[in-house]
Amino acid sequence: MLRELGFVLCIASAVSVSACGSSSPSSPTSPASTSTGSAGSTTTTSTTTSTAPPTTGPTTRAWTNVAYATASSANRLDLYLPADGNGPFPTVVFIHGGGFSGGSRSQGLSTAQYLVTRGYAVATIDYRLSGEAKFPAQIHDVKAAIRYLKANASTYFLRADRFATWGESAGAGLAALAGTSGGVFELEDLSMGSAGADSRVQAVVDLFGPINFLTMNSEWKLLGVTNGQDHDAANSPESQLIGAPIQTRPDLCTLYNPETYISTDDPPFIVQHGSADVLIPYLQGKNFADKLASALGPAQVTWMLMDGAGHGGSAFSSSGNLSLLASFLDRSLK
Repeated sequence: MLRELGFVLCIASAVSVSACGSSSPSSPTSPASTSTGSAGSTTTTSTTTSTAPPTTGPTTRAWTNVAYATASSANRLDLYLPADGNGPFPTVVFIHGGGFSGGSRSQGLSTAQYLVTRGYAVATIDYRLSGEAKFPAQIHDVKAAIRYLKANASTYFLRADRFATWGESAGAGLAALAGTSGGVFELEDLSMGSAGADSRVQAVVDLFGPINFLTMNSEWKLLGVTNGQDHDAANSPESQLIGAPIQTRPDLCTLYNPETYISTDDPPFIVQHGSADVLIPYLQGKNFADKLASALGPAQVTWMLMDGAGHGGSAFSSSGNLSLLASFLDRSLK
């Protein structure tokens, strides 16, 4: 049985989130030193090209609006470094939620601001949303971003063999998929650039992500939830992602499903889900974690059911939980 932790957490404010490059750069992207104030705001003070990291701010140095590929204007990332040192730093790739149809990399700023204080570089990435492109474009983008960062690790002071994905909601599904599908050719688009780098990661943080689209509605029934989101509907986030009602395209749902690719060489995972989530059933995370533990061993997988928590909120973003998640990364990446 996998390592299981139950949390009883008081939620001060619930945050609802809808469920669920070029081959080589001609020159390094210009770094920008930043002063970070309230979450979501960044003030650029310098854009001078340098062979050193960006000038330090109070807690963060950053390169912003970096093109990791050219397939879409969505192929952009922001990269944050710890305030001091030249690394190389272990790197966390933050993948935002928004039902595959919305959201942006700015959602990862507060997480990045915390993780840099723990010695991590953090890349917050945008990817093509379902209104622009259907699956597998989204995982192609995620993997292209990872390859770009690894290919340019020396430029950005990163340790190429110590990468993790961290996702929330829809982004967690993509983070999990990146974690289990290392080396799966059909989920890579090497024409997007950095083809010589690999996209494998060494740890995954999955926060209330969708995993198996085809079982979501049946899991509501198992849990006795009568007001859960209808994922089989033609206009559900998952149906919009694959371009058809999910039950009519089990092949595409299987292609997306991170469980499809579970193997004994997968990285360690931590999976958290709220017991009161009515957008994505918590059995998505529980069943996924059980299958991972069967393949990897219970020491490599942590499942946490956040008692009373919904789809996001302070149970996940509290300083205590961020510290717990960073400690998981420490064990895997440091």
